[in-house]
Amino acid sequence: MRVRVLGVGMGPQHVTPEVAAALRECDYVLAAEKHDDDGLLAARRAIADAHGVEVVTVRDPERDRDPLDYRRAVQDWHEARVAAYERVLRERAGTAGFLVWGDPSLYDSTIRIVDRLAERLPIDYDVLPGISAPQLLAARHRVVLHPVGQPVHLTTARRLADDLAAGQTNVCVMLTGSLDAALDRAGVEDWSIWWGANLGTDSEELLSGRVGDVRADLRAARDRAKAAAGWVMDVYLLRAPG
Repeated sequence: MRVRVLGVGMGPQHVTPEVAAALRECDYVLAAEKHDDDGLLAARRAIADAHGVEVVTVRDPERDRDPLDYRRAVQDWHEARVAAYERVLRERAGTAGFLVWGDPSLYDSTIRIVDRLAERLPIDYDVLPGISAPQLLAARHRVVLHPVGQPVHLTTARRLADDLAAGQTNVCVMLTGSLDAALDRAGVEDWSIWWGANLGTDSEELLSGRVGDVRADLRAARDRAKAAAGWVMDVYLLRAPG
């Protein structure tokens, strides 16, 4: 039994030749269906169809989006996903592919889930990288993610305020949740922001500037992206003044 974890960037145009060759070797793609009319599932279908590979869907288990114990809630969700995928893998022979939005190394659970599956099943698996959202954000805005000789800190909106309080001054934020709420908690009105939503898709939106000056424009752009695609995934770089 073989599993291939394949980073596919933000759509068919970002699939590397290496990933394309691996995908064509798969017997099927295993994909979660979060809800009816799932736009991200449709994107995965388009990629699989372009390479002549069947898509087998599994209804994604329900997840507590506002838990008291975040880590425990994620662990429970992952365990439910493992069980759902295990049933399919036991029923089907051949090589299964998981198409990971962006790159598997950044804020994605697929590798952890496949690790758990490998504890239960005789699985051989590998991981191939894809173009990540921070990479594409930097390219779209024609910026380097960090000042000369300085680091960039990758984090989530949930952790943003704490990370800034700890002294981070150049931060790339993923898993953004409520953009307004995250920026309010962080207190970054005088910081610079480079923001993008639904990068690499037809509903892409981009904005940059001083946070306090572009807040209304950010809300409008985020609403446009969601209205156009039915979903919104955004990422942004924040940098302290000076």
